[in-house]
Amino acid sequence: MRKGNYEVLLKRHAFLRALQRQVHPGLIEATIETGRMVRFGKDRVKFVKRFREFTASCVDEIVGHTIRIVTIEKNRR
Repeated sequence: MRKGNYEVLLKRHAFLRALQRQVHPGLIEATIETGRMVRFGKDRVKFVKRFREFTASCVDEIVGHTIRIVTIEKNRR
């Protein structure tokens, strides 16, 4: 998957957390493609997307020309 000029990699830890928090992989993809990008720290990025019942966040780090998804968060509304 790509986002702009960056290649997006999903770490195993993030995938396991998504399954544990009942976030479907399709929702992760939708969050990255259409969510808003919030930059924090030196090399950290967070993609945030609001859905009907919850808000999904993908916490990422930028390394070179890749964005590595470190963990997935799910917040109830």
